[in-house]
Amino acid sequence: MKVKIDGETREVRTLWMEGQKIRLIDQRRLPHRFEITTLENHKETAKAIKNMVMRGAGAIGVAGGYGIAQAALEAQHMSVKGFETYLFEAAERLRKTRPTAANLFHAIDRCMEASISGSVHERVRAIISEADSVAEDDLSASRRIGEYGCDLIDDGFRILTHCNAGALAFIDYGTALSPIRFAHMRGKQVFVFVDETRPRCQGARLTAWELEQEGIPYAVIVDNAAGYYMRQGEIDMVIVGADRVAANGDVANKIGTYEKAVVAKENRIPFYVAAPRMTFDLSCRNGDFIEIEERDPEEVRSMWGLNEEGKPSKVLISEEKTNIRNPAFDVTPAEFISGFITEVGILRPPYSDSIYEAFGSKEG
Repeated sequence: MKVKIDGETREVRTLWMEGQKIRLIDQRRLPHRFEITTLENHKETAKAIKNMVMRGAGAIGVAGGYGIAQAALEAQHMSVKGFETYLFEAAERLRKTRPTAANLFHAIDRCMEASISGSVHERVRAIISEADSVAEDDLSASRRIGEYGCDLIDDGFRILTHCNAGALAFIDYGTALSPIRFAHMRGKQVFVFVDETRPRCQGARLTAWELEQEGIPYAVIVDNAAGYYMRQGEIDMVIVGADRVAANGDVANKIGTYEKAVVAKENRIPFYVAAPRMTFDLSCRNGDFIEIEERDPEEVRSMWGLNEEGKPSKVLISEEKTNIRNPAFDVTPAEFISGFITEVGILRPPYSDSIYEAFGSKEG
């Protein structure tokens, strides 16, 4: 990801591991301040995932894998039994942070499976290697998603996004933003309508920031304006990311995605979901079985930003006693999805067939 720091453009990953520490962009500070923070151990990593220091299905998956690697290094001088117990407890702590995104669970499972045999030293090395592989797979998949998805974008297309499924959400390139990045790099004229994405405003804060860094034309719009622009004929396609995709093609993504899909279909606008294999959950029959995370009402009750003096400030926008519901995700049924942009190509309906053909087997 290209980032402008002190007037100089640099290439920076969303997060990476140095020794026993995880280094990452603190996404809570953006867009007003670019800050790299450090997570010293797996407990800090679990807390950072929960508190959305990093967010996005891919990023929290990579963080989960590196969290297991941290736990392995913390327990490297224990007996085999002590090591296994410590690792199991660390895995459970990390799994409990965010229940909806499939990548987190896939990454943890991969790292745990790498630790099932050998001496403690051998297991530690195997876990670190697997955690690195999770990160590299994430990077490779997001690049291929961009290459395949770019072909869907015609010159002059105006594209709506929701939430942030860019480099900040997937180490680099992103999912929903990856085809847009590749189209821009190949000289296509594109324009992005960026849903603000309440309540945490990942679109207004993060997607807009990424597009600004890349020099891609965009405009932030309030969530309620998307239907207006669709009906006015100003949007040619919609691309969103995903946190979990069920075996039948139902998609869990940031709250508000379902609304955009319904309105896009009503206006005959293609609606694509960009997601790698790690986001598909073939053990989940349909969207009814996806657990939807309900987050702190404070996210809705307050807004964070800079005050008139340029200092970080939180503002109460409803009474403290106001009753609030805050689901972080919703489920978009497969019937509203034109196709999935994946690292193996574009998957088309019927998804119960194309998803299994791409990523599994009906017997499995």
